[in-house]
Amino acid sequence: MAVFRYLVGLSATILAWNGVAATCEANGNSYDFVVVGGGTAGLAVASRLSEALTSNCILVLEAGPEAPDEEKINVPGMKGSTIGTVYDWNFTTTAQPSVANRSIAQTRGKVLGGSSALNLMSWDRASSVEYDVWEQLGNPGWNWTTMISAMLKAENFHKSPYYGDSGVGFGGPVDTMINDYVPEQQYSFIPTLENLGVAENNISLGGNAIGTMFQPSNIRFADRKRSYSAYNPGYPSIAGSNLEIRTGVTVAKVNFDSSKKTLVATGVTLDDGSVVNATKEVILSAGTIQSPGLLEVSGIGNKTVLSDAKIPQLVNLPGVGENFQDHLRVEASYRLKPDFTSFDILKFNTTYAAEQLALYEDGKRSIYDYTGSGYAFVSLAQATGDDFSSLYSIAEKDAAKPLTSSPFEPVRSKILLDYLKKETKVPHIEVVFSDGYTGVKGYPSSSSPLYGSYFFTLLCAMEHPFSSGSVHVTSPNVSVAPTINPNYLAQEFDVQQLIATAKYARKVASTSPLHDIWVDEYEPGVDVVANGTGSAVDAQWREYVQNSALTLYHPVGTCAMLPQDLHGVVDPKLVVYGTENLRVIDASVIPILISAHIQTAVYGIAEKGAAIIVEKWLGSLDRKSADVGSGLVGAPACGDVIRLDIQVDEKTGKITKSAFKTFGCGSAIASSSYLTTLLAGKTLEEAGNIQNTQIANELCLPPVKLHCSLLAEDAIKAAIKNYESKRPAAAATNLADTSKAFKETAAQI
Repeated sequence: MAVFRYLVGLSATILAWNGVAATCEANGNSYDFVVVGGGTAGLAVASRLSEALTSNCILVLEAGPEAPDEEKINVPGMKGSTIGTVYDWNFTTTAQPSVANRSIAQTRGKVLGGSSALNLMSWDRASSVEYDVWEQLGNPGWNWTTMISAMLKAENFHKSPYYGDSGVGFGGPVDTMINDYVPEQQYSFIPTLENLGVAENNISLGGNAIGTMFQPSNIRFADRKRSYSAYNPGYPSIAGSNLEIRTGVTVAKVNFDSSKKTLVATGVTLDDGSVVNATKEVILSAGTIQSPGLLEVSGIGNKTVLSDAKIPQLVNLPGVGENFQDHLRVEASYRLKPDFTSFDILKFNTTYAAEQLALYEDGKRSIYDYTGSGYAFVSLAQATGDDFSSLYSIAEKDAAKPLTSSPFEPVRSKILLDYLKKETKVPHIEVVFSDGYTGVKGYPSSSSPLYGSYFFTLLCAMEHPFSSGSVHVTSPNVSVAPTINPNYLAQEFDVQQLIATAKYARKVASTSPLHDIWVDEYEPGVDVVANGTGSAVDAQWREYVQNSALTLYHPVGTCAMLPQDLHGVVDPKLVVYGTENLRVIDASVIPILISAHIQTAVYGIAEKGAAIIVEKWLGSLDRKSADVGSGLVGAPACGDVIRLDIQVDEKTGKITKSAFKTFGCGSAIASSSYLTTLLAGKTLEEAGNIQNTQIANELCLPPVKLHCSLLAEDAIKAAIKNYESKRPAAAATNLADTSKAFKETAAQI
């Protein structure tokens, strides 16, 4: 549970986790790691760093508020009600010529938890092929095997008779479950898809996404609240007291030391002009729209963009802000027969709504449990049949005429063409059964004879757009909204894909048993798009999708993880090219949009990114420094080895930092970890007097594990000896005999 402390004279809220004040508070505005963005990825990265790097101080800076008790976030049945509120950045695109010159809303979370607090709680994965492509693009170590391993760490799945246990994770900080509120009409959905030749797939999270299924939502099983990056239980629940989170704080830019060949990030400047220092790394987790913007205002990006915005260029990276990709959707709504009730009842029956909310709050089954769990993912070939070959020809023509001059566009187009051929592996169309009306036309007004009607909606999305766009700043001031131009439907193939998607929705609705439960098509309606074929009907479909298309809120790609010669922004370690210690870890690094809602991939990227950072920094201080002493001890009989580093303030003689890396049993790791907490702020004399019995008693070690506490005691003595050998003028510390270091293990740790 979080403890909230409001600092006198500051507008920011500081959160110290696990019920104790942050041990890093005394460091003022200097931290080891500064994470910009307390959203889906940012909290995951920061919490994993806190968990693993116990002697390091981690700071998260989030522009939005914390909202642990906001029912619009927590209650599944209120999903979508936060769009356009104080919890939303409320971005919009430029006018999009191919969607009737409309500006499309780009909802992004401005709250602790980011977009994981606002999304519709869909929990799925793309096909294994799509993650393997990341490695093929020049990112070694990024493939299905490594990504599924990382994604599984995030989740805690609760088993259900409606879903298998392959491809799901257990014990993670985000709860997932199959929604147990299923409206009667939804039971017609899966049999209908099966009648169209789409097989039921209850292991869709395991790498084969094609099929129809009940699908999990990120809901906490215990109380049916949204489970997300921040809360219920959320990633900070695994963090230590070395994690500090500030909300209501906006970062203006990243600061650099430019005296070396590559830039070294030294911290960030906030919008009030104050500076927060980072001694090890700065990590941008601000998302697809704002991470590239922070790079640009900090001087990293395309020369022309920066010049137009009057920002001095430090690193020329033309890929920053480019490669914007997003899912587009259309919706088809049908009026149910009179013997059905739907989610629409909450729109006009306030008494029923209040009764159901009371049931939800009492922990009883309620309509407010509902998120929607009926899904289908199909290939374009499955959906279009004989028309597929003509659509593929259009795709080939568009692939030969990319929208931009980026060297990555021909590569991406070739991969997308290959996806079209993988009709049994890669989905291109998503169909979601959504109870109630959720379209563009609007629910019937109170004066309409249809007011009080019940509907269901088929939400249909195009998974692999050929069109790509950009997001760029126009000012060095981060309070000025960026220019977002996704180029929606700019390629003819995308228009045809979306038309095929809309046609497929009508085909699904017109197939039994789903066809047997509705009276008429409300949206688009046969008065807007007639049944049948021919040029006139084709024109109606085109007009309909251009007037109705909306985003599914899955933007990716603007800080792409690609080789630099393909206009990549980050390398496979997620380090920004031209910098030594600035990383981007969020959806913006995904090079090609996947056929899934992106939150599981973002959690996976965060988990893998955190592991990369931990691998670099765990147990390692700068051993070349005269201020650092290092001790290596081991117990050959059992294979336990401890490497301990200490950093000493020369003026005070006190230990300011310590870090360890341990190979061996859990007791050895626990002894090392506890030792680092004992060392904080101690003089060398005090540290040298630490006894193994203190460690053994605190950890309740059994007799067979006492050697682990002895190793920890020997490690600190060895580290002190090493430090004093570098500082002959320092007073010698009275130490007992230390264990001999084992040279054969040095290379490993």
